[in-house]
Amino acid sequence: MKKEEFQQNMKDRMQQFEDGGLRLLKKGQKGIVHAIFSRFGLVLLLMLLQAGVLWSVFRWFGGLLPHYFGGSVAMSAFMVVYILNSEMDNSAKITWMVTIAILPVVGVPLFFYVKSNIGHNALKKRVTHLTEEARGLQPQPLAAAQELAEADPGAASLARYLHGKGGGFSVYRNTEVTYFPGGEAKFEELLRQLEKAEEYIFLEYFIIDEGLMWGRILEVLARKAAEGVDVRVMYDGTCEFTTLPRDYPGRLEKLGIRCRVFSPVQPFVSTHYNYRDHRKILVIDGKVGFTGGVNLADEYINHIEKYGRWKDAAVMLEGEAVRPLTILFLEMWSILREPEFEKFLSVPPHSVPAKGFAAPYGDCPLDGERVGEMVYIDLLNRAKRYIHIMTPYLILDGELETALRFAAERGVDVHLILPHVPDKKFAYALAKTHYKSLLDSGVKISEWLPGFVHAKVFVVDDSEAVVGTINLDYRSLYHHFENAVWMKDTACIPAIEKDFQKTLEFCRDVEPTRESIWEGNVLLHLAGILLKVIAPLL
Repeated sequence: MKKEEFQQNMKDRMQQFEDGGLRLLKKGQKGIVHAIFSRFGLVLLLMLLQAGVLWSVFRWFGGLLPHYFGGSVAMSAFMVVYILNSEMDNSAKITWMVTIAILPVVGVPLFFYVKSNIGHNALKKRVTHLTEEARGLQPQPLAAAQELAEADPGAASLARYLHGKGGGFSVYRNTEVTYFPGGEAKFEELLRQLEKAEEYIFLEYFIIDEGLMWGRILEVLARKAAEGVDVRVMYDGTCEFTTLPRDYPGRLEKLGIRCRVFSPVQPFVSTHYNYRDHRKILVIDGKVGFTGGVNLADEYINHIEKYGRWKDAAVMLEGEAVRPLTILFLEMWSILREPEFEKFLSVPPHSVPAKGFAAPYGDCPLDGERVGEMVYIDLLNRAKRYIHIMTPYLILDGELETALRFAAERGVDVHLILPHVPDKKFAYALAKTHYKSLLDSGVKISEWLPGFVHAKVFVVDDSEAVVGTINLDYRSLYHHFENAVWMKDTACIPAIEKDFQKTLEFCRDVEPTRESIWEGNVLLHLAGILLKVIAPLL
């Protein structure tokens, strides 16, 4: 169907056409939260409970105050012993002990509520089953593994981790990787590639918002669906809070586009909401795949301005390494239905002669393995000359902060670029609590003056790089479904380092003396500790 003919037919059915793109919503029509009990509601309820208990104690049981305080001390002591002997990350142990010591009435029930994982056990069982089934569909190409081992034993050890405990992700050759230093470049190429789709288009994004970017993409998707292409869209349920109404999937279905929402808002409290789908994946016919930090909203292409100029990064894969992106999408799509791996993976991977190695991988918060963090730490530990990083957030656990500091202390040029204009002021303030210790170890920190850095990029020694969705913050490393691409000796790695240096031209370096005040801000540190507990519920 010709584009002009399609647009003429759609004018009678859609609200409006603007800039060649579709709009399914009237202006100002955004998502409304339909939940009676939200995660924020739970935190508010617990806070009110704490205030109510304290008020009752002081008002009616003044004579029993010694017993109350004695009971709080005894309960806190018991919980400290219990947590110290539990099987959890040391950073999480410290977080919970401080929380319970400060707010015992809130902290104790909150600890057991989170520990119980009410509502997510079925999800964990289902995801585990799908992951195990998908492992058999990603056999490691022996030639690629052998060539990588000969070229770089250290990089080969990371590949073995990704294919083993890291989730069964293989490393591939015969894959062309293109780097985009911003959302604008990705958007332009994405539209070109969508026009080539013949069999299927899979999209999985954390944020979708109506506007120029999504409207142009949606027009192509609807037209392709009318031509018989299998078009599927999946987005995270948090869009219902801000960008899309609850009935948006039905609106897409009327265009022939199949749509699913991951963990939509429901009128009950559940730790299932703790885990968000932060991935950004687009796959076309199993031949071309996109990922990176760019969501499908106008701020990501600087069509509108929210926090100054938006700096992001993305990659396009063409070739064998697209296969893991297809599998990651199908895993999430199949959580509530029968998997369709065989339908889309029965043919050999598409091959494109290219230099280097590529290994797309995912990170699942339900398997107890922090794949995203382990890859970052491995790169920090193996870096010899430099490791350059762009990230929007810096809320570190002990292991990652130690790895950053140790890399700098052994002479590696460790340089981070963070935003100067934050999207979340509290997260920006928390990032500064790490500044002094990192700077004291020789880590360089720069802030991008034009606006907000949303890119998630590691580039190492002109030979390795990671581009994906994984931030250097607690939620991304512990609580989100994430994905990224690790690259070794691909042709685009010089372009990634060039982009870092170009971005650095518009930065100001952070000075230890100016930022040291944040290190001494005890209240801010305590707030950061509490955030690790409360943020999953907000």
